[in-house]
Amino acid sequence: MGTLTALLDLTQNALQASQAAIDITSNNVASATTAGYTDEVATWQEADSVSLSSTASSGEGVSVTAVSQRDPVLNQRVQQQTQLESSSSAESTALADLQSIFGITTSSTSAISTTIGTDINSFFNSLSSLEASPSSPEVRQGVVSAASTLASDFNTASSQIAQQTSSLNQQVSGVVSEVNSLTTSIASLNLQIEGNSPNSDAGTLEDQRQEDLTQLSQYIGFDQTKTENNGLTLTTATGQLLVSEGQSSPLSTSIVNGNVDVIASSGRDITSTLTGGSLGGIIQARDQDLPQVSVALDSLAYAIGSAVNTQNEAGLNANGTAGVAIFQLPATSTGAASTISLATSDPNAIAAAAAGQGSSGDTNATALSNLANSPLVGGQTAPEFYASLLTQLGSTVSQVSNENTTQQASLTQLTTQQSSESGVSLDQEAANLTLYERSYDAAAKVFTIVDELMASALNLGEETTVT
Repeated sequence: MGTLTALLDLTQNALQASQAAIDITSNNVASATTAGYTDEVATWQEADSVSLSSTASSGEGVSVTAVSQRDPVLNQRVQQQTQLESSSSAESTALADLQSIFGITTSSTSAISTTIGTDINSFFNSLSSLEASPSSPEVRQGVVSAASTLASDFNTASSQIAQQTSSLNQQVSGVVSEVNSLTTSIASLNLQIEGNSPNSDAGTLEDQRQEDLTQLSQYIGFDQTKTENNGLTLTTATGQLLVSEGQSSPLSTSIVNGNVDVIASSGRDITSTLTGGSLGGIIQARDQDLPQVSVALDSLAYAIGSAVNTQNEAGLNANGTAGVAIFQLPATSTGAASTISLATSDPNAIAAAAAGQGSSGDTNATALSNLANSPLVGGQTAPEFYASLLTQLGSTVSQVSNENTTQQASLTQLTTQQSSESGVSLDQEAANLTLYERSYDAAAKVFTIVDELMASALNLGEETTVT
């Protein structure tokens, strides 16, 4: 009877183990579509045996545990690639918006076909017409109108860049809020994991933390270090603390020189050190890409306005008096595109004649017209400089877009590999379920046989059924 009882215990253990494996498989199937869920595998481990004598021992069955198919190294590679892809994606989107301000599209990339490019050519063409007909009121009015349109479109472009900067500032605030929410959640999960499973995989808790890390990678670049108790420490790329096990260090924002800057919990402004994630891309576009274009646009507006003013002041207007400034400009090029305007709307103020000529002279008109081919800014003519500006912008857009395409491909490859290793395969789970059910049926069969043997032993071999 002792042997039968031991066998009955082993059979009960086999039933429990098989049921545990079935439960693990069922949970995999039910969670297959849950974001961030990691496939669990039923792992069977033999229990310690009991020595019956110097030559015999009795087994104590098996235990079944669920082991998540997690690859920490691969997961970190996915996070790092996500940070790169999110950064270039955010910057690429901002650059595409910047390009659209100048009217550049995939079908029209020529500077001369853009609004400001057309304005520059129209303005210098109006000066050429003035050279041919210096006394014509209509031609003089054409110069004033062309100058007004040019100034207005400089204002519009500058205003749109400022609006885009404002939009990026709002995005910075929104991303910082998302980052703080995720780091708070990660810190909380660290505490739960350290309390429940400090020395082994924590299953769904680690799945939740991994999902938060993946989302955090979309927003900001960070480094992670695993602690002794299965927790995590997160820092920015330059070492600013985000999470220390169960404690999060929230970021904040502050207006600095008109922009929204990111402030660490230590009070340090870390804006210029942030890379990776959409926050890194937004800051790169706001603090580097847009200002470069804005400064160039200011330089162009100031150069055209200053040169025209200087030349017009050197001639005589239609009234035979000294010419005046045509454009109103700031003292320096800073902000010139946003503030340039007409200093006069009087067509007679255009100085076509040179000193010593009558009001119908054209010498100064020729000099004004020749400004179109003069190196006004950066050693280039105004049309050349503007074309170079747009070419450089287009090159940057193309470069960042190509980087993003490459990074997307790499990320897709890594996530496919991650899914292959950690995702749930319904085909495999179906095969496992069949195996574990057969194991359960076999244990149940043994249980029935043991029951019959025990009944026979109790009845001393008689056919009477024990109930």
